[in-house]
Parts: sequence; C-alpha cells; structure tokens
Amino acid sequence: MLNAFKLRNRCFCSSLRSIDFRTIMAGTYLSNAEKLQNEGLNIESMNPRVKQVEYAVRGPIVIKAAELDKELKEGKKHPFEKIIKANIGDCHAMGQKPITFIRQLLAACSYPPLIKENIFPSDVNSRAKEILSTINESTGCYSDSAGLAVVRKDIAKFISNRDGYPCNSEHLIITNGASTAVKLILELFVRENENIGIMIPIPQYPLYSATIDEFGLKQVGYYLNEEKNWSLDISELKRSLDDARKTCSVKCLCVINPGNPTGQVLSYQNIQEIIKFAIEEGLFIIADEVYQDNVYAEECTFYSFKKVMKEMGSVAKDLQLASMHSCSKGFLGECGLRGGYVEVVGISNEVRYHLNKLQSAQLGSNVTGQLVLDCLVNPPKIGEPSYDLFVQEKFSVLSSLKKRARLVYETLNKIEGVTCNEVQGAMYAFPQIHLPQKAIDHAKSLDQAADFFYCMQLLEQTGICVVPGSGFRQKEGTYHFRLTILPPEDQLKVFLEKFKEFHIKFLEVYK
Repeated sequence: MLNAFKLRNRCFCSSLRSIDFRTIMAGTYLSNAEKLQNEGLNIESMNPRVKQVEYAVRGPIVIKAAELDKELKEGKKHPFEKIIKANIGDCHAMGQKPITFIRQLLAACSYPPLIKENIFPSDVNSRAKEILSTINESTGCYSDSAGLAVVRKDIAKFISNRDGYPCNSEHLIITNGASTAVKLILELFVRENENIGIMIPIPQYPLYSATIDEFGLKQVGYYLNEEKNWSLDISELKRSLDDARKTCSVKCLCVINPGNPTGQVLSYQNIQEIIKFAIEEGLFIIADEVYQDNVYAEECTFYSFKKVMKEMGSVAKDLQLASMHSCSKGFLGECGLRGGYVEVVGISNEVRYHLNKLQSAQLGSNVTGQLVLDCLVNPPKIGEPSYDLFVQEKFSVLSSLKKRARLVYETLNKIEGVTCNEVQGAMYAFPQIHLPQKAIDHAKSLDQAADFFYCMQLLEQTGICVVPGSGFRQKEGTYHFRLTILPPEDQLKVFLEKFKEFHIKFLEVYK
C-alpha cells in the first residue's frame, strides 16, 4: 500500500516537472485581465462625470465630524464633549419642533381610523378626508406623476394670492424636494456633443455645480458682490456671459433668492434688471426661492420672479422661467419628508410634454411630502380650530430665526480677522476669514485649501462643524465658511464663544 502511494507520488511529481510554469502564470494573468475587462463596474469603467461630482455640504469635514461623534459616544476623549453641527440647514435636527397641524394631518392620513376617534381638530379631520378621497383612502398609493390634483390646485391658489396673478396648475410639478426640481429642469438642457453653459452664482449652493457636472454641462460662474452685501450686478452677469460664450453656448441663468450660502435678499429693481438681462440674452431663468419665508432684515421684502415678470408686462412676456419652493426650509423645516414644487412658464406645449414625461419616468413624488407641501400653501384659515396655534408656532419659529440671524451677524463682526455681511434672509451666514499668510502657506504644503484647513482645525479642536467657502466657490484670494443660524439661541451663543476662542488662538499660532 505504501509502495503504491510512493509510486503514484513520483509519477505526479514527474509529470509536474514537465509542465512549463511560465505557461501557468501567463494563463493566470490572462484570466485576471479578462476578469477585470469583463467586470460590469469598476472605478475605471464607471461614469467619469459621477467622479467629478462634489458636494461640500456633506464632504470630508462632515465625514470627519461623524467619525468624531462616534468616538465620543464610544467614550474616547477629545477636547470637546459634543459635535456642534452647523454645516447644514436641517431645522429639526437642530431642535426645531414640528408644526402641530402638519403632524396631525399626517397622522390622520397615514392611519385613517384616527379620524373617527375625534382626537384631532375638525379642520384636520376634514382636510384628511378630502385628501384621502383622492387616493383611495391610502397614502401608500401612487399619485399622478405631476402630483396630487388637490395639492396642485392649492399650490396654484397660493401662487396666485402671493403674486396677484393667476397660476395654471397644469404648469406645476410636485417633486421630492426642490433639489429634484432643479435636476429635472437642468436635464432639459443636456445635448450630446455640444458644450452647454449654465450660469450659477459664486458663491453657490453645491447642488448646482454637482448637477451640472453630472449632466456634462459647463459651469459659468458669476460673482456676487460681497462689498455690496452679496448683490447681483448686471455688469458682472454680462462679463461672465461674454467670457463664457467664447467656449460654450450659454442657455440658462440660475438665481438663488434669498441667497444660499450668502443670505442676501434681492430687491425688486434688481430682479427687474436680471429679467431684462435674461430676455435680451435669450436665457432661461431658474429661480430658486425655497427661502422666501426666511426674510429678517427690516428693509427687505421677498418678491418672486414670477410676480416681477408679470408686472413688467409685455416686455417680459416671452421670458422662460422655472421657480421652485419647498417645505424643507421656511418655518416648516420638514427636510426629511421631501416635498417641493416647480412652476414652469414660457415654454411650448411640446417642451412641457417632454418635461412631464421625465417626471413620469420617476413615477411622481412621495405622497407624504405632498401632504406637507399642502399645509405650507394652504394653512389653517381664520376661524378654523387649528388657526391660532398654527400662527403662534409659525411666528415663534420665524421671530427666533430673525433674532439668531442678528446675533450671528453682530457677534462675528466683533471678532478680529472676521467680517460678515448682514444675514438678510435664508438660514446661513457666510463670513470672510482673513487668514495669515503663514496659515495659507501651511495649508498649501498639505495640499489643502486654506479655508478647508481652517475648518478642519476648528472641528478637531472645538467640535464645531462648518463648511469651507471653497466648497461653494469664492473669489480667488478670499476665504470663507458657511454656518447655519439654526442651533437654539443658548447653543448658538456657546458656539460663537467657542469659535471666537479658537479663531484668536489660530491667529496667534500663524501670525
């Protein structure tokens, strides 16, 4: 038995020696190469446009903040006890309480037996019954692709009352937040083998640059005037457009009002000038108006582009305009429930058909978000049981935001090396930090933007999470960061004091 095993082993070894190992290895490498070539998706084969996309609001600093937060919860010691998330406009995450009427309506629609229990005010029950009758008594149903007819009708009334001019509900599409609406409109401008430019403000909300990169469009930046409270100068629009037309065909102008991240509110006259410019240059306007309820400066008033356009009469009759609103901001702050709308005017029926087709391919927006949006545009009315509490809660939120906007503006401007324009509206301040050359050089040695280095140091030493201005783009040689005014007032005061201490120490180290 043993001899037989040895014989078989010698035969195996003999045959093994006769094999060319180079052939084996070559076959192995070939197999791996073929496997890589035939692999469905890898970093080399994936869409290169996706790799270009950047979204600073949830970028490396925010990822680092999440890691530090996890370490704190696991008991690891840091120079701070908690992470202060001032990077994003997430109202409820910052402690804002939901509006009672909205949550009651959602509860009634989500679980209709509650209506029969009479635990909610009568206007909540009647609204829930009306909505449920259009969706077969369940929020789990699909809505029409453009949105529930009853909600679009209420949005049309809201816009008509706001602007003083009629709104056609057929010109409305309800989306999963205004971000989806922006992408929906920008996709209409994509053309193969043609360089299409989209004008966006600098600083800008990174959704725009990210979507433009994703769709293979070209960013055409125009600078807001920081010296004039981030105003929009027509001469700068003209400069940017003329320069861009040397390399691309510019089709669209994006305007954010009130501004994000800059917090400015455009005047009526400025909007008129922008509309006139767009008409003269043949540009489609995207008006991002999601912060229209967030106006704090006494001298400022929100005017929609639609209203100003209508009041310009025949001069503006040919303007093509898409304007957005959302339930994520304002006084509702329902970011997670994803409800927004876009009104599109001035386009042909043929273009509208294809726009609606794009939305249909997504099967419409979520019904829960549409219900929240309906509460925004059709709130309780005088005399209804929910009216007084609704108005009280709305006033409480907006008055508190106004107070916090003032606090941030005044406090930051008292700190050496920091200048900040007035937070006229929206939910953010965008202060400029005047950094020592030594800090700028050190950041460069680390291959980092100077404001990124500054914000990372701020996070690691204090637990304060903000977004560097380079993520929003800014004039070369200037450095900023964006912070939200959303933390409760007591926390905001602590935040500002910790920031002041850090900034003074930072200047001492790098002076």
